[in-house]
Amino acid sequence: MISNTCKTAIKAVIYLASRNGNPTKASIRDIAQHIDASEHTVGKMLQSLVRQDIINSTKGPAGGFFITSDQEQQPIMTIVQTIDGNHLFTGCGLGLTKCSEEHPCPIHDQYKGARDIIIKIFSNNTIGDLRHSVSNGLAYLLG
Repeated sequence: MISNTCKTAIKAVIYLASRNGNPTKASIRDIAQHIDASEHTVGKMLQSLVRQDIINSTKGPAGGFFITSDQEQQPIMTIVQTIDGNHLFTGCGLGLTKCSEEHPCPIHDQYKGARDIIIKIFSNNTIGDLRHSVSNGLAYLLG
């Protein structure tokens, strides 16, 4: 499954999106507090997201992190690929390096079906889609 760092990244990006329209940018401390995560982890992961143009940052006294409306249209898949890579979407369910259609592991067919569902979820849900449920109080980022 996805790593804890990736889960934190998804929560941080959704939090930033839920602030869209707020004229002040979010600090690492602010983001970490709102998603109940370590500032160190949040800081490292946010820089990776900025390098991949998933979110933006500015330096200086009024600096911080933010996301644009265009960036909200990205699928959650982009966050997962940036933080964890493609292994979740291509790897073996048992972690075997030689698992394939020709030489399947014991759970190959079952895991392939589950993996296809995960790919669909992460590809079809955008950052903006998830922001709406948080902004409307239908979903939460803490807990």
